[in-house]
Amino acid sequence: MKSFIRLTDFTKDELLEIFSIADSIEKYSGYLSGKTVVMFFPDSSIRTRVTFEKGIYLLGGQSILFDPATLEKKENIKDICGYLQNWADVVIARYRDIDLMEKMAGFMYIPVINALTDDNHPCEMMADLYALSKRRHDFLKDEYLFVGADGNIGRAWREAAEAMGFSITQSCPAKYKMSGVENIDNLADAVVGKDIICTDSIPGEFANDFNNFQITKDIMKMANRGALLNPCPPFYRNEEVSNDVIDSNYFVGYDFKKDLLRVQQAILIFCMEKR
Repeated sequence: MKSFIRLTDFTKDELLEIFSIADSIEKYSGYLSGKTVVMFFPDSSIRTRVTFEKGIYLLGGQSILFDPATLEKKENIKDICGYLQNWADVVIARYRDIDLMEKMAGFMYIPVINALTDDNHPCEMMADLYALSKRRHDFLKDEYLFVGADGNIGRAWREAAEAMGFSITQSCPAKYKMSGVENIDNLADAVVGKDIICTDSIPGEFANDFNNFQITKDIMKMANRGALLNPCPPFYRNEEVSNDVIDSNYFVGYDFKKDLLRVQQAILIFCMEKR
């Protein structure tokens, strides 16, 4: 079985195989019958947790939930994993430290799925790209712009671009730029020629530095015709995005995240099939 920690652990064809599974998810009814998925999620998780729990249920499986703090017990993580794999068929974890997640994957013969770390968010990226593949003529030829500081969402987009082979640019004040990605610190210049504009929320202590980086309808008008705004939820109106742009046709819409359910189901199936 194969774990799902970083998108760059896979080829583009493997990731597109997950899309194919998602396309035909109805064929997998009962796939998790008799299987147990152990989940580590904080109380604050909404979208990712709801869709994983519902997805497991729809596939006929059982989910057991723990707080991520459970992984911080005095007991060595190798010993926790040694016992856990006796009963669990998959582990899904939302935990800040990706190194711990990689250790868990190394200690167990069952798949470990990364539901968010401080370094990346691979399931979210896969769902967004799947949704875009259904809405765009060729989503891998679109020009992507990430507006926000270096963090797990920006790094997740960088990781997705590397794995899938599309072009991405960042726009933010120079001191918040990511390594390995072109940064344009003038938003009006950065948005020109772009098709997909992605954002992340701005931590309060950075807010003043990002006063000139809010996505508005006027900014979106400078992008390519038919451009879409894909803000990472939770987004905050009149902070990283204006109120009017969220209420406009530029916003991908709330139903954009519907595909999170079937894509996460597909990731579960893909990992369990890779024996």
